[in-house]
Amino acid sequence: MNKKEKNNQNLQKSAGRTMDIVNQGLQKRYAAEKRFRVLGLAAIIASMLFLALLFVTIIGNGYTAFWQTFVKIDVYFDPEILPRDSLKTADYPGLVKKSLRTMFPDAQGRKDKRMLYKLVSTGASFQLRDMVLQNPALVGQTLSIWVPADDDVDMLVKGHFDRSLPEGERRLKDKQLGWLDRLTATDSIKKKFNTIFFTAGDSREPELAGIKGAVVGSFYTLVITLILSFPIGVAAAVYLEEFAPRNRWTDLIEVNINNLAAVPSIVFGLLGLAVFLNFFGLPRSAPLVGGLVLTLMTLPTIIIASRAALLSVPPSIREAALGVGASKMQVVGHHVLPLALPGMLTGTIIGMARALGESAPLLMIGMVAFIVDIPGGFTEPSTVLPVQIYLWVDSPERAFMERTSAAVMILLGFLIVMNATAVILRKKFERRW
Repeated sequence: MNKKEKNNQNLQKSAGRTMDIVNQGLQKRYAAEKRFRVLGLAAIIASMLFLALLFVTIIGNGYTAFWQTFVKIDVYFDPEILPRDSLKTADYPGLVKKSLRTMFPDAQGRKDKRMLYKLVSTGASFQLRDMVLQNPALVGQTLSIWVPADDDVDMLVKGHFDRSLPEGERRLKDKQLGWLDRLTATDSIKKKFNTIFFTAGDSREPELAGIKGAVVGSFYTLVITLILSFPIGVAAAVYLEEFAPRNRWTDLIEVNINNLAAVPSIVFGLLGLAVFLNFFGLPRSAPLVGGLVLTLMTLPTIIIASRAALLSVPPSIREAALGVGASKMQVVGHHVLPLALPGMLTGTIIGMARALGESAPLLMIGMVAFIVDIPGGFTEPSTVLPVQIYLWVDSPERAFMERTSAAVMILLGFLIVMNATAVILRKKFERRW
């Protein structure tokens, strides 16, 4: 064997060893890639399971809040209790009590009567009052009227209370259960769609509590936020991206904007408390102040999203416009901004969705107050839906638990709609270059 053949054999052996090393490395890389895919798939499945568990828990606890138990009582609008000259201040609670005593004459003692009166909600008297004020001709008549049941009765009918427990461990006594059984036997108790939940404000009584006041307050707050944050955020993004010189000051501004996007929301609440309430003296617990605070919180998000949308516009658009004699302002206003607007709108909607779900900054400016009336303007006291949920979850009554879950369902519905709108707008108006 000559020298050339030996060199060839050595080269072949070396190449074989190199291929073996490469193959071993490829096998390790393929195995690592497979493990990574499996772990990623497991993470996605786990997150979907946790999300499904969250939704099942919320829906399972809250869907019953959309139904309310009502009791039918025979009411005699006694002229002695309802004098014509003082219908507004008449003893309507006494009218309800008299009707219940007539229906259940076996309730004799004071204790029995108190238990009897607890079968229906205190809102029954307000319902009768509204009926009489709308139609004074009812005085002297006898009508069968469906009135809301007390929250304990509502929970029993919905199956949240176990009536087989000993009397000392139940919120409803044996006599009350007997009266409810008699009402059930005469079809005088049933569940109806809970319109009160959507048309009433907050209340100390769970069966009378609704979300309308919180929804209206959230609407007013988001209107202020949108009116202020969108034009300011877009203008700031356009200036920083299109007109601002590149120097230390603009670099400092950009760093601060990015840092503000990561600041905890409660810090903005403290800022609003110090500036808008203590310094400027604006009204507490008002959508105006809430909107100002949420504007400060959402501005960094909108600015960052708007700058990203401006960057996505190809430089050739700017160069072509400048080439035909357009000024810098015309290039931005007539060409760049319209093309970047869909991305800006998407960022704005996402920022508004975040603002809708925030409660911490609003707690700092007093929007945690107990508000019964529906707000009629931007400066009237109000609350928002996340704060309403915060107030209800701290209440001990079992009925507030289901209303808390129902309010969370409504809030999640709004958030899903807003995020879906952002996705639809992006898909519809997005242009690929």
